[in-house]
Amino acid sequence: MTTLATETTATPAAVTGAEVFIPLNKLKKHPNNARKTPHSEASIEAKAASIHAKGVLQNLVVEPELDAEGAATGFYLVSIGEGRRLAQLLRVKRKQIKKTEPVRCVIDTVNDACEISLDENVTREDLSPADQFERFRELAETRGWGAEEIAARFGVTAHVVRQRMRLGAVSPKLMQVYRDGDLTLEQLMAFAIVDDPARQEQVYENLSWNREPSTIRRDLTRMHIAATDRRAVFVGAEAYTEAGGVILRDLFTEDRGGFYEDAALLDRLVIEKLEGIAESVKTEEGWKWAGVYIDYPHGNGLRRTYPHPVALSEEDEAAYAAAQEEYDALTEQYDSAEELPDDVDQRFGELETEIERIDGLRHAYDADEIASGGVFVILSHEGEARIERGFIRAEDEKPELEEDAGGDGSSVVDGVRVNGDGEIIEDGERYEDGNAVSALETEDEDTGDAGKPLSDLLIRDLTSHRTLGLRLALGEQPDIALIAVTHALSAQTFYRGVAAACLEIRPISSFLASHADGIEDTAAGKALADRHAGWAADMPRDVADLWGFIASLDHASAMALFAHCASLTVNAVKLPWERKPHAHATADRLAAAVALDMTAHWTPTVRTYLGRVTKAHILAAVREAVSDAAAERIAGLKKTDMAVAAEKLLAGTGWLPASLRTARPAWMGERQQDGDAFQIAAE
Repeated sequence: MTTLATETTATPAAVTGAEVFIPLNKLKKHPNNARKTPHSEASIEAKAASIHAKGVLQNLVVEPELDAEGAATGFYLVSIGEGRRLAQLLRVKRKQIKKTEPVRCVIDTVNDACEISLDENVTREDLSPADQFERFRELAETRGWGAEEIAARFGVTAHVVRQRMRLGAVSPKLMQVYRDGDLTLEQLMAFAIVDDPARQEQVYENLSWNREPSTIRRDLTRMHIAATDRRAVFVGAEAYTEAGGVILRDLFTEDRGGFYEDAALLDRLVIEKLEGIAESVKTEEGWKWAGVYIDYPHGNGLRRTYPHPVALSEEDEAAYAAAQEEYDALTEQYDSAEELPDDVDQRFGELETEIERIDGLRHAYDADEIASGGVFVILSHEGEARIERGFIRAEDEKPELEEDAGGDGSSVVDGVRVNGDGEIIEDGERYEDGNAVSALETEDEDTGDAGKPLSDLLIRDLTSHRTLGLRLALGEQPDIALIAVTHALSAQTFYRGVAAACLEIRPISSFLASHADGIEDTAAGKALADRHAGWAADMPRDVADLWGFIASLDHASAMALFAHCASLTVNAVKLPWERKPHAHATADRLAAAVALDMTAHWTPTVRTYLGRVTKAHILAAVREAVSDAAAERIAGLKKTDMAVAAEKLLAGTGWLPASLRTARPAWMGERQQDGDAFQIAAE
């Protein structure tokens, strides 16, 4: 029989085992309760939510409180169920119940309160996490409850519910492996990143000794695209999902946007968006064609033109002068101001935009180059459209006619010599109806016309002697040699497909983007492209004028052009199948000679280095750049978290991996100040 304890009833049923309803405000914590560590807020929250949804499922165990004389005070001390008492008080605070809410209790005046409260916590066994995960999933499937409703009934967040439901959906085979203790919880969470049990089991069967959670996630998402990928950034999650794409989310780690499941769909969306941009550029600027690629089409074989300097109109010149004058005046007026007024700051922005706009008009493509040329629209490493203009296809090239030196009216059309009648001439022979007729066989050596050209064999002999003379003379005149070499390099660097140099120097430039993804979009890559475009804009339009252009440069400019062309041929890339120890040693000496400081071009980040090496390498870098203590602080983190933490620690330290460091002898600084570059390179 259950009775009700009221304020006027001191001990209505002070008999061990009796069930009574006691007002909440008459319950106190027993001072002999074994639990001295307070209940966590999360625990009390969970109990309050459970009681609110289902009521108190387990009675509290209490004993009457007695005063110093042994008389009942009317209060009861809670031996078992203190957490439930606190949960009810939380409900009172939330005005869900009154402070006099009756609580079902069991009287116990026989057992020691400390012992039974200890017994309750020691002799029980928690529910297996695996059972917990599966029961949460069953609640969703059988009751139709969503994560929010389940969360409200158990006092946890909806995110925790989703995590448990996701774990409950892991392959039953792997769940049993987890129950058996052969999988850790972190490994199980890694398998939960995908919803395909067959795929989970396949990856599990193929695991080697390395069972790190990061390895499991990597293998499961090998065919998916990370949300940080440039394609995903360019298309965006909304457009991808609207097209029917699915994004996998890792509920247990920071996945930075998840993983795009359908790579083919994502690529199609990228191409479609690039095509829209390409069509706009083609229409607005008047190009003949526009090609779309996700990656830059290296080795396309097309000649490229660059904008040429053009004179500004009088209106633009006046507008530029006015904008620059106002900009300079504002700069002088507010030079010492700590903070600019909003209207002044806005005006600075407007003037900068106007100055940049007019500066952009100082270089332009020729109308015929636009009419016969095209653009490539590609995806940059940052996930933005990159437009490369001025490419000329072979079929759009104008045939070049070169007058033959013999003065007989023959010419060269697309590399083939023809005479005035259109007959092909090659090696002293002319072709009639497809048959070769030797010019020597048809001439009488004694009665030849002095106006006739010399034979090809004789020309070859004479020009061989001339070549020998040029070699001897050029080797004695370094200044002219500099012009000649610069001309040869420039002709092949800026005039593709044109044989305009008599020096047989062949500059070869390796496409670094094929070795390092996104390298062209780095600050260093853009700086090199800008430098190249600047020289290209200065090149004469006709390669026949190139020698005169280079010869007219001052020494510093000629050396700068020579250095730029030479720089494009540098290749210090180490490939696993190549064995070039002497070349790599030369690259090290070149780096020392130019005092290469890679800290200006590269920093250790998760993407560039830390996310691609082992934990041991990460700790070694932090230990070397920061301190042993800093390395110890992050030693216990997971690989992903460790890489993120290390990136912050290494920022600003100037740390570089060994392959990027430049060894500088102690005397290097003094020699460089003296400008003794040749001596520095030699030593």
